[in-house]
Amino acid sequence: MSTLETSYPTNHKDHKHHKHHLKGSKTVNHDHFIVPPGKKISLKDYDPGFTSHYKDKDEASVKLRKDVKRLAKYQDILYAQNTYAVLVMLQAMDTAGKDGVIRHVMSGVNPQGTQVHSFKAPSAEELSHDFLWRNMKALPERGGIGIFNRSYYEEVLVVRVHPEILDSQRLPPETKGKNIWKHRFEEINNFEKYLSRNGIVVLKFFLNLSKDEQKRRLLSRINTPEKNWKFSINDAKERAHWDDYMNAFEDTLNHTSTEHAPWYIIPADNKWFTRTVVADVIVEKLKSLNLKYPTVSDEHMKHLLEAKELLENETP
Repeated sequence: MSTLETSYPTNHKDHKHHKHHLKGSKTVNHDHFIVPPGKKISLKDYDPGFTSHYKDKDEASVKLRKDVKRLAKYQDILYAQNTYAVLVMLQAMDTAGKDGVIRHVMSGVNPQGTQVHSFKAPSAEELSHDFLWRNMKALPERGGIGIFNRSYYEEVLVVRVHPEILDSQRLPPETKGKNIWKHRFEEINNFEKYLSRNGIVVLKFFLNLSKDEQKRRLLSRINTPEKNWKFSINDAKERAHWDDYMNAFEDTLNHTSTEHAPWYIIPADNKWFTRTVVADVIVEKLKSLNLKYPTVSDEHMKHLLEAKELLENETP
């Protein structure tokens, strides 16, 4: 078996513990993508262009295709067992590839057991509720996989960069003090602990895109007629707040990466590598649940044998 051992991030003080076997391996250590709960990380130490030992898309696509098939298999058992649910959350700057991750990684799953929710600016109804309300309504049921393209984390990211948004949330004045972000982190952590205790596996991915790569992708949307529809002038304007967003992401990752719901920082400058790693993490998490098809009762087995006999004895 051919493997390559490499570390990421290269500047992390604990990098000696962050070793990753990806190529051709049956098991993968994701530790170096995880934000260690209780420790502080700096996003500057994480290289958005990291691709492990992979040289190009073709090399990584072999593993991705295998994991898409494995994911379809595990999803079928997840649905049949009807005990756990899986919630996948994707957070990132614009153009980081969230839609592409969903499209490629989930390409083999049964749509009946999967739901995708994209959370954009809240509606008037949603603003009349607490900030977790609209996400609670969209949680996956047991046996299902739910995907949040953006999530309640927008409330400690976009809203933090643009605090004027708080004015539209109709909050009591005493809740909008200097501790509002600390309180929201606590509320999110408590909510995710509640989900975990109730059988919902929470997988959180931050797609780590560089500012230069975002510029290239935005220009591509402008220069390619078939991509013009994807472009929004707001995407370009928000680049002026890049440092503020990075600070907000870093603080969020440091305060909400927990043992029951850790954050994964996924390099996003190469979309093919992003998809490969996200697929691998999801598949390995499902594998760790030791999912099994339900065992039928003796009574049910008796009915199966009776039905088999009836069908085999039918006259043509």
